[in-house]
Amino acid sequence: MKRQGGLFGRIARFENLLSAHRRAARSKRDRPSVARFEFHLENELLALQDALASGAYQPGTFFTFEVRDPKRRAICAAPFRDRVVHHALCAVLEPHFERRSIADSYACRRGKGTHAAIQRARHFACHHGYFLKCDIRKFFASVDHAVLRTLLRRLFKEETLLDLLDRIIAHAPPDAAPGKGLPIGNLTSQHFANLYLGELDHHIKERLRVKGYLRYMDDFLLFADDKPTLHRLLADIRRFLAERLCLTLKEEATLLAPVTEGIPFLGFSLYPGLIRLNRRTRQRFCSKALALERHHASGLLDHATLSATAASLYAHVAHADSYRLRRRVAGFNMVGG
Repeated sequence: MKRQGGLFGRIARFENLLSAHRRAARSKRDRPSVARFEFHLENELLALQDALASGAYQPGTFFTFEVRDPKRRAICAAPFRDRVVHHALCAVLEPHFERRSIADSYACRRGKGTHAAIQRARHFACHHGYFLKCDIRKFFASVDHAVLRTLLRRLFKEETLLDLLDRIIAHAPPDAAPGKGLPIGNLTSQHFANLYLGELDHHIKERLRVKGYLRYMDDFLLFADDKPTLHRLLADIRRFLAERLCLTLKEEATLLAPVTEGIPFLGFSLYPGLIRLNRRTRQRFCSKALALERHHASGLLDHATLSATAASLYAHVAHADSYRLRRRVAGFNMVGG
């Protein structure tokens, strides 16, 4: 693939920074850091433009916190000024990352997502007898900076751009091992992650010639008509991850079984002719639906917000065969519990 140049000027252009600010501020204008930035918007953007052009830009200190969604994760929230830079970068670089991606990579890409990945997995389950499910151990914490920088240099050739990307990569989470780790929460981390694991995608699709394969971030599935084929593929994948990407599989989460036993994937259990919610997703749906109703009854949510949020919540579980559950929860809420 031909390396791209002439991109840094587009990234640092005032109009691009202004658009990046709008995207970074969306639904966050009530936060003090955003309000302070917007109070002196033109001066802030001009100063940011000058820092980028002169090479003086340095990422700021992360605000770290934990979430459970459903696993416990440490989130590193970058300062608002840095988030503007991330949006400015990704607006220009995303098409180049996209061209490197295979069709069956579904995380953090336009027109893809969880539900498309689930439908694709069910399609493969209808045409193969066995599946292999894998998960990378502590993926974001394990990303090797030297490997990532090498991959970026295969795509881009401008030293000013590469220097900026290097600074963002080097600004790792506070508890990261030396030369390792991407902060969960950065927009840039999502694209870096897809580029990094894109090497695995191309290895599986082009060298191993596996037709039944898809990946959603660091969870991926392979399909075949017999177990020995998947055992051979698993051994090769372990080797490739260790030698090329400095990664290991979460062995306790690795699963090789007939598709008729059900494929646990992204909160659903997939069968050749059926999609079910797993226990955790079912529980989260019920608790969130009841919490919405309680907040509406207590006046914390207006009717419009309740309707929009509930529609999104019910639409997610509607991708599974969950009609009875949705009807039961909706009926419970309508009668007030």
